[in-house]
Amino acid sequence: MQRHRTPPSRPDGPPHRRTRRRLHTALLALTATSGLLLTACSASDTSSSGSSDHSDSHHSAGLPAPGPAGSAAAGENRRATGEPTRSPSTDYLSTFALDVDTASYGYARRVLDEGRLPDPSDVRPEEFINSFRQDYERPDGNGFTVTVDGARTDRPRWSLVRVGLATRAAESDDERPPAALTFVVDVSGSMQEIGRLDLAKRSLDTMTDKLRDDDSVALVTFSDEAKTVLPMTRLGDHRGRVHDAIDSLETEDSTNLGAGVETGYATATEGLRKGATNRVVLISDGLANTGDTDADSILERVAHERRDHGITLFGVGVGSDYGDALMERLADKGDGHTAYVGGDADARKVFVDQLPQNIDLAARDAKAQVAFDPETVAEFHLVGYEDRKVADDDFRDDNVDGGEVGPGHTVTALYAVRTRPGADGHLATASVRWLDPDTRSPHEESGQLETGALHGDLWEAPKSFQVTAVAAYFADSLRTGDDRSGELDTKTGSLPGNPGLDQLGERAHALADQTDDTDVQHLADAIDEASLMK
Repeated sequence: MQRHRTPPSRPDGPPHRRTRRRLHTALLALTATSGLLLTACSASDTSSSGSSDHSDSHHSAGLPAPGPAGSAAAGENRRATGEPTRSPSTDYLSTFALDVDTASYGYARRVLDEGRLPDPSDVRPEEFINSFRQDYERPDGNGFTVTVDGARTDRPRWSLVRVGLATRAAESDDERPPAALTFVVDVSGSMQEIGRLDLAKRSLDTMTDKLRDDDSVALVTFSDEAKTVLPMTRLGDHRGRVHDAIDSLETEDSTNLGAGVETGYATATEGLRKGATNRVVLISDGLANTGDTDADSILERVAHERRDHGITLFGVGVGSDYGDALMERLADKGDGHTAYVGGDADARKVFVDQLPQNIDLAARDAKAQVAFDPETVAEFHLVGYEDRKVADDDFRDDNVDGGEVGPGHTVTALYAVRTRPGADGHLATASVRWLDPDTRSPHEESGQLETGALHGDLWEAPKSFQVTAVAAYFADSLRTGDDRSGELDTKTGSLPGNPGLDQLGERAHALADQTDDTDVQHLADAIDEASLMK
């Protein structure tokens, strides 16, 4: 596999760029001599929503995520234009594993409903952003489409740039592949909280009723130790047996989550089904207090099952006291994602409405890389994804773990971008790389954004973009104390253009009315609750 990092070509660039161009030209010549065809497909921007480039595994090595540039050159340009001397990123690439978790936002809403502010360390902005439906164009098959758009904020030269990735629409329940699900349920003492285990049991009953006859279910419980209550069972005429096993669950003692995960994976491996989606569904409050409590160590013990059999983990959080960090880390290391269920409405959404996207796969080990053009971009900041960063050189290393994404999902990454004075032209190229969930062959797709495609006013941009911005600003306020300075602070992450919670609530209520979206209304209500406590 070849990897090329190609800086944008400029005829009058500084010496070290000319050297890079000569090296790049030599590499291309050598590649051509060897008889390899490398192609880079690009499409000019045709609308304010950006554009997409298409590629597959046969020529993806020739489609670099372009744009790395030395920080020295960036510094020279800054000094020439009289800009502040704060150093921008060491290069102009941003690389991260995809993440469709939403638990952080769900738990924050639960905490706010109880009259408390969430701990800033529990606020992950990308999970706030990805909790809302987006209208990105979708592909016909596995993999992603790429949409790149942006809008200018009221802070001079600061814009928000959105990279939107979408998988194919979720198939109807009759068309998806069969599923082999191992329910791993926390029955420890902390699950005695009124409604906690009951909610978990109702959720599993709901999911069991929704599954098809050709799906299979196993049930594992854990407290101070783990045990298999029900081996892998084809539903068919056995739904009553599954419901009886769920109804028998009762709370016991301490929480040995590590034992539960290990036994769950062992049970899933024993009941492995070829041609089915094999997944462990972990339902817990994440408050481990016995045995191994380290996510890396827990998942390392089941590495064989994860890697060789492709068994993924879906974590479902419950409870007013919730070990969010551990559950999120387990899902990341377990090639899966997390959601939070605060009540029956959430349970129906996760286990019924979103069932296909939560148990099926459209892409494995998916990673994104965004290349900003140093000729137009002075600095940039990715909102969230701190735990999902990937080394730039590992973007095309398919041995490096990425994220697993199901059908019907969208993934959004938001950047704060400060452009150079008078910037005009190419702004950024966003690329996504993934492995086909069945063949594990690599594929890539790209999209681009020009400065001329930026919306002139954030609050006149498309409604979906405004919802993204409101969710990001809300998370930013919860993390930084509602700082209305509006300037980007790399230490606190305060986003430029944040209007503060009061105005943000007004924006959210207006968007809820305009979109008639109950999820946006819930966002507006949560902002109101936070504003009262700030």
